[in-house]
Amino acid sequence: MSIVAVCVSPTHTMSKPEVAEINLITGLGIEGDAHLGEKVQHLSRVKLNPDQPNLRQIHLIHSELHDELRAKGFTSGVEPGQMGENITTKGIDILSLPTGTKLILGDQGAIIQVTGLRNPCPQLNGLQDELMKACREMDEEGRVTKRKAGIMAIVLSGGIVKKNDTITIEFPPEPHTPLVVV
Repeated sequence: MSIVAVCVSPTHTMSKPEVAEINLITGLGIEGDAHLGEKVQHLSRVKLNPDQPNLRQIHLIHSELHDELRAKGFTSGVEPGQMGENITTKGIDILSLPTGTKLILGDQGAIIQVTGLRNPCPQLNGLQDELMKACREMDEEGRVTKRKAGIMAIVLSGGIVKKNDTITIEFPPEPHTPLVVV
């Protein structure tokens, strides 16, 4: 279980460029990222209530999603950072982690806590037509049954995180609570 890439952007853009390392700041997020803050930074959520806590300090996507999308013929949006993630993982079924799971990143003591799922948004279609649809599974009635566009987390303990760092999983006490959109 490892980190494939780390990405950051100081502006609210869909894609984030890959960087050599990111600095996680306890309780705030990633230094230099547009979503850094104790309170919500996601633009549409700020409009609704700027005083809500920032449960979306860090966005993670599993590289296996990129592989799945490439196999379906997608050529845009399938590289690290292009779908807006800060950390691209490998070897972890991040979508099945329970709420409150802690991820220990690298060997410098950085710890993040999973808060919920990212809801695939229409901006994904700006990368390639139908990408948003490919990041969801729907039932016959058109209800979303699975969201595959990654998970969100908060920073519990800061530190430097970089490509090829290991990831250690620490599950919360049972009973586990499945992830919901945050």
